[in-house]
Amino acid sequence: MPTYEKDGRSLEISEPARTPGLSIFLGYGAMLPIAVGALAVLVLPDDAAEVVLSLTTIWGAVVLIFLGGVRRGLSFRTEAGPTITQLAMTFWLFGLGLLSLLLGPGSGALLLLLAGYVSLAIVDPLSARRGEAPLFFARLRPLQMLVPIASFVVLLLWVD
Repeated sequence: MPTYEKDGRSLEISEPARTPGLSIFLGYGAMLPIAVGALAVLVLPDDAAEVVLSLTTIWGAVVLIFLGGVRRGLSFRTEAGPTITQLAMTFWLFGLGLLSLLLGPGSGALLLLLAGYVSLAIVDPLSARRGEAPLFFARLRPLQMLVPIASFVVLLLWVD
């Protein structure tokens, strides 16, 4: 329960290291369309595969932008205020997602998306250990991000 002081409130946060079930469901659920898109381009005729590539690129960008917003939201609860790492990741993820949307489907957009998802796999576990993200990000993010990373590699190979 928060305690309120004259100039604000103090929060004491207790969190489990175990990933909540809903976070597993929503986290992997958001990655599923990316994996399905990567598999679909391999089996669909070229015209349909191009449409799927476009939709998968858009979905990957939107999720990346959303995850940038998650980073910003987490920074509001950081003890001493937002860190430079949190703000940099927010703008990095948002920028990569936006640029990939502006580029449209193709190897340029896919490389940007790949960079964003790889960075999440690396930075989120570190952020969890520093108290800048939930503890369960240390275990969830590396495995979760393998799905889009592998998917975008498949799409890059298909495009080139």
